[in-house]
Amino acid sequence: MKKIILNFEKKADNFKALIQEALNMNLLNFLISKETYSELKHIERIISFTKNAELPAKNLIFETLEHLERFKNLEVNKGISLELASKADEQKVIELSKKKEVDFIIVSAKDWKVIPFENLIAKMHTNDTELIALVENLIEAELMLKTLEIGTDGILITPNNANDIIELKKILVNEFSIELSRAKVISLQNIPESERVCVDTTSLLRSGEGMLVGSTAKGFALVHAEVFETQFVSSRPFRVNAGDVSAYILVPSDSKEEMYQTKYLSELKGGDRVLVVNTNGEARNITLGRVKIETRPMLRLELEIDTQGKKLKINYIGQNAETIRLVNSDGDPVSIVDLKVGDEVLVHIGPGATHFGTKIKETIIEK
Repeated sequence: MKKIILNFEKKADNFKALIQEALNMNLLNFLISKETYSELKHIERIISFTKNAELPAKNLIFETLEHLERFKNLEVNKGISLELASKADEQKVIELSKKKEVDFIIVSAKDWKVIPFENLIAKMHTNDTELIALVENLIEAELMLKTLEIGTDGILITPNNANDIIELKKILVNEFSIELSRAKVISLQNIPESERVCVDTTSLLRSGEGMLVGSTAKGFALVHAEVFETQFVSSRPFRVNAGDVSAYILVPSDSKEEMYQTKYLSELKGGDRVLVVNTNGEARNITLGRVKIETRPMLRLELEIDTQGKKLKINYIGQNAETIRLVNSDGDPVSIVDLKVGDEVLVHIGPGATHFGTKIKETIIEK
């Protein structure tokens, strides 16, 4: 798990609100000072970091190697804060990480950021010493945690408001699970022409991954990415040929209470975020590069799920072409043109009623 250290060395006007939100989000690594210690010392859950050796914190941060040497016998986790201003500083961090004198190194870089951190991650990711990046905002936080796919071991950040803490939690739990079920194909219907939506991402999708799309919010079929090469069509591993313009697709939620919400495929545009889900239900958030809408013949599938002794019907409309694949009950991609009544495909049972993409408790009939 990546380490998010929240800088609470100073008492901002919204200090108590920030602390409460951090506790709500279970982000418990706090950088404290003499000024804030008295406010936080009774909260047993927090994992304290400090630059003040007089405070009984679990993690002590030194600002010089001389300072570290003086207190090296203290029974605490030891870290050091260093600034990258040159290539020599980068090498100093790498060498220090090999000596095992500190448990973590907090690194700041005012000018060049990405390249130096790429070098540090590449050299340090097999070491026991944690690499913590000092960041100024949420954009830098996500960048540091994902650079070279491995990312730094953590970040140190000063939150400005409660929403910053909520967004940090979302970055931290970018991957999560969505429950998939089996649904039986009970009917197929040709639709001569419809507007279909290709969802092109800025990421390379993998075999077994796709997006969850459905005609109603009751349920969503897993539509596989176009990762396969054929004799007629090259693979497009960034694309999911998702469905018709009226369909819902699952996207990351704006609410901390929900894992996801829905959008119409017709609403999507470059820069939006959507959920990619694999056949095990493991989900991740990715960004769209563009959306392509074109008129094509389509195929409407009516699917039925047996859930707790009740029959639930859901619908999916996809382009009537060999390259559009759903996923069968064995987890294998199957072309939509090869599906027949009685076959089973993977789906996610949805929340039912939604309002502007958000789940609500309301009677809505979709059929």
